[in-house]
Amino acid sequence: MSSPIAAYEGVVGSAVLRQLRQLGEKLTGTRIVHVNSTREGGGVAEILEWMVPLMNDLGLQASWEVIHGDPRFFEITKSIHNGLQGHNVLLSGKDWRIYEDVNARNFERLRPVLEEADVVVIHDPQPAHLLQLCDRRKGKWIWRAHIDISRPFRPVWKTLRTITEKYDASIFSMAEFAQLLPHPQFLVPPSIDPLSEKNRELEPSEIEAVRSEYGLDPSRPLLVQISRFDRFKDPVGVIAAYRLVRKVAPVQLVLAGGGATDDPEGKAVLEDVMEAADSDPDIHVLLLPSSSHRAINALQRLSDIVIQKSTREGFGLTVTEGMWKGKPVVGGDVGGIRLQVVNHHTGFLVNTPEGAAHRIRYLLHNRSRIGEMGSIAREVVREHFLLTRHLRDYLTLMLVLSKDSREHAFEV
Repeated sequence: MSSPIAAYEGVVGSAVLRQLRQLGEKLTGTRIVHVNSTREGGGVAEILEWMVPLMNDLGLQASWEVIHGDPRFFEITKSIHNGLQGHNVLLSGKDWRIYEDVNARNFERLRPVLEEADVVVIHDPQPAHLLQLCDRRKGKWIWRAHIDISRPFRPVWKTLRTITEKYDASIFSMAEFAQLLPHPQFLVPPSIDPLSEKNRELEPSEIEAVRSEYGLDPSRPLLVQISRFDRFKDPVGVIAAYRLVRKVAPVQLVLAGGGATDDPEGKAVLEDVMEAADSDPDIHVLLLPSSSHRAINALQRLSDIVIQKSTREGFGLTVTEGMWKGKPVVGGDVGGIRLQVVNHHTGFLVNTPEGAAHRIRYLLHNRSRIGEMGSIAREVVREHFLLTRHLRDYLTLMLVLSKDSREHAFEV
């Protein structure tokens, strides 16, 4: 549950909250509907969990809807997701018809709220087809792409583009992620909630209880990667880097995460990780339920170095979380990680297990740099990647679209 907007004054200052309230006053009563494909698991659900209550706190009428589908639907949408990120995938005409049929069934359930909304924000490809079905829509529809589609598998993007080009606007996390579409496009990086269970300060006793629960040795450095078990997060590559570091330093590794209900590949990836770990007692593979926010918080605070060695990444909120805890991050030189990890200042960008191991060894042999980088990292997050900035961007975007709508109505 998100804190009310007033609770963030101690983190971001009164001027930031005053600006948000002013924007909220201009949008009072505006009906906004967010739609995605899962209520839990992954960064999109976490963002919507705080964003919707805060929009309501500022005077808007915001709601969050989730589309439902069977396992086959989510297998298809995972293939679409992978194709958008550049993988060659096989999607038949029948697969696309299943995709459309599931969206159609969801539309019948959601029709009243979607038709009457002033703004509809559709998150990622899973529910994107809903727009095609809403002939009587009243408001503006925005497609929010949370992933990197800069180099998609062309057959997938060709089909999806016929859907997304009909939106009134689209949002990407970075300019590099976007594809050219015939409508206004906005850049809105994601963010974290500093007062959430996953990011708020914890009592030392609670942190130590988590260390004890998972059998972590307080006398040895700890490397932590928190992520879904997803091939793009490269957990097997993290294990390879750990083994290279172990040759010169007695480290421990935690790979902790879970699955999302819209990601059917997680089980297979977890099996690969367990095989790569090969029963090493210093590799702690933790399959955590989606409610384990405080445990994740404690693990990040226990870490000496946070790792996020993704090979493709939409943004990487676990990077943001680690930086907020004052930790340097060794991250993949991809996607939104580049936006956060300033090489040699808030951490290091790497491309291979060998590169990750080299940077980890450097930090372990230069312990003062861990604290220096961590302090800079926390301030970078405070300035750029907290929810108040994210909320301001969304409210400003909605004002721009509503102004555009009024101008067109006047011209007509």
